[in-house]
Amino acid sequence: MNRRKFIKETLKYGVSAGIALTGIDKLLAATASIVDKTEKPLLAAIKGATPDKMFERGIAAFGGMTQFVKKGQTVLVKPNIGWDVAPELAANTNPKLVGAIIKHCIDAGAKKVYVFDHTCDNWERAYKNSGIEYAVKQAGGVMVPGNFKSNYQKVTVPGGKVLKSTEVHELLITSDVFINVPVLKSHGSAQLTIAMKNLMGVVWDRRYWHITDLHQCIADFAAYRKPDLTVIDAYNVMTEHGPRGTDGSDLVKMQSQIISTDFVAADAAAAKLFGLEPSDIRHIKIAGEKGLGKINLNDVNIKKIYL
Repeated sequence: MNRRKFIKETLKYGVSAGIALTGIDKLLAATASIVDKTEKPLLAAIKGATPDKMFERGIAAFGGMTQFVKKGQTVLVKPNIGWDVAPELAANTNPKLVGAIIKHCIDAGAKKVYVFDHTCDNWERAYKNSGIEYAVKQAGGVMVPGNFKSNYQKVTVPGGKVLKSTEVHELLITSDVFINVPVLKSHGSAQLTIAMKNLMGVVWDRRYWHITDLHQCIADFAAYRKPDLTVIDAYNVMTEHGPRGTDGSDLVKMQSQIISTDFVAADAAAAKLFGLEPSDIRHIKIAGEKGLGKINLNDVNIKKIYL
């Protein structure tokens, strides 16, 4: 049995054996609860409800969205909308989660909440068939195309080892607040695609990353602009055949979510949730070594919430 199949079967066994309510404690293998109860958590791990309900409880642990979004600010919410597939296949971020985040931003006083992705499939079809376009409009957000080169500007990547400059979407440059909303899933080239990998959807030339050194480029770009908040969708997790998936047979329903102000720690926790060590994923390891965030979860204030 290969490694991916073993992980998939282990996750399925855990769910079927009734471990669903203790999976976060078991898979994160970090602290028993929050490290310092006098401080707000650096990371919240939530399990047991729909994506929107988990976000409601999780963001409350940080003091609510007003801790991140102030009245009159513009917000960029960046989900994974790369694929022209239905929400049930979990190749894209769950639309219920995206809609809930936008609503919280608007309730906090945001002037505009923009949503886009530089999609792999046709952007119009991906936006529509992912269910995200509808969710964004219903919540009062603004969908923006990500597939026009005229919207990208060249920037310098600070401290980049192989990625020294790139072209990024103008909304990443101009928005006051940046919220990263990836979906946890397997990836044929990067092993996992989570928060740092999701930022490939804000750059124009992704091919350079793939043909040069994908993991190093992911870690390099992580220094350009860190998200103010990262929300990882782990409701349905694609354990193999990522990033697009197949017919849904590769999914495990984990009903989990990770929220953090440190997207390296968020990726480390998501790797644990998937059944891997953070250091097993090279770009997470590099980012930790570069000091871009915490990779050792024993040093992280974690709030665990079961619904």
